[in-house]
Amino acid sequence: MKLVIVSGLSGSGKSIALETLEDAGYYCIDNLPVSLFESFIRQAVISNPGAFRKTAISIDARNQTASLEQFPLTLELADKFGIECQILFLQAETDTLLKRFSETRRRHPLTDSSHPLSEAIELERKLLEPVASRAHLLIDTSYTNIHQLRELIRGRLAAKQDHLMSLYFLSFGYKNGIPLDADFVFDARCLPNPHWEPSLRCKTGKDPEVIEFLANITEVQNYLEDVAALLQRWIPRFAAEDRSYLTAAIGCTGGQHRSVYLVEALAQCFRSASYDILVRHRDLN
Repeated sequence: MKLVIVSGLSGSGKSIALETLEDAGYYCIDNLPVSLFESFIRQAVISNPGAFRKTAISIDARNQTASLEQFPLTLELADKFGIECQILFLQAETDTLLKRFSETRRRHPLTDSSHPLSEAIELERKLLEPVASRAHLLIDTSYTNIHQLRELIRGRLAAKQDHLMSLYFLSFGYKNGIPLDADFVFDARCLPNPHWEPSLRCKTGKDPEVIEFLANITEVQNYLEDVAALLQRWIPRFAAEDRSYLTAAIGCTGGQHRSVYLVEALAQCFRSASYDILVRHRDLN
C-alpha cells in the first residue's frame, strides 16, 4: 500500500493537492481524524487491501491538539504494517495567506472571538509542527499558482512511484525573498549581471543572447561547474538516506537572468543521470 499524507496550513493548497492525487488514481480522504487512523489502516490493509493500494489522507489543524501530538505514533503504526508512507506538507508566508483569505472571504478554521486571522495562522503553524517536522516533501506555495502546484505535485509524486529521486531546480530573485522549501540555496549575485547591458535588460536567461553572454564569462562557468560538482557529490548521499526529493535553488537579484541561466544549465547537466528533473523560474516575468 502506498500512502500519501497531505497536510499544511489553511489556504496553502491542500485541497488542490488532494484533487491532483485523486486525478492520479489515489483513493482520497479529506480531514481524517488522527484518532481514527489506526482503524482505517487495519481496514485498508487487512480487510480490503486492493481498494486502497494508492491512498491519500488529508490531516489538518481541525484535529484536536492531543491527536496531532500523537502523529509520530501514527507513523510508527504505518511502518508496522509495512505501508510506504510519504508526508506532503504545504505552507505559505503569512502575508500571502492573509491576502488569499481576504480575496476568497473564507473563514479560517481556527478563527474565533479570541483569535483574529493573523493569530489563527500562527496558531495553526504551531499545532501542525509535529506533522511539518516529519514531512518528506515541503512545498512553499507563496509564489505558486494553482496550475504550477498541480504540475509540481504530479511530477514529484510520480517520480517516487517510478523509484527515481526528484531533483527540483528553482531560480528566484532575492528581492522577492528566499524560497523556504529549498534544500540547497546558491547565491549568484556575485556574477556579472546582464541587466547592465542595455540590449539584454529586457531579455531573460532563456534567451540566446543572454545565454551566449553568460556562457562566455569564465567566472560564470566556474561557478556552474562548482555547483554541479557539489550536487553530483552529495545527491547520492541523500538518496542513500532514502530521500526522494531534493530542491536546489539559485538566486540572483531579480530572478531574470543569471539564476535562470544557471538553473537551465544545471538541469541539462543532470538530465542524463537517473533522476526525475523539474525546473521552475519563480520570478521570471
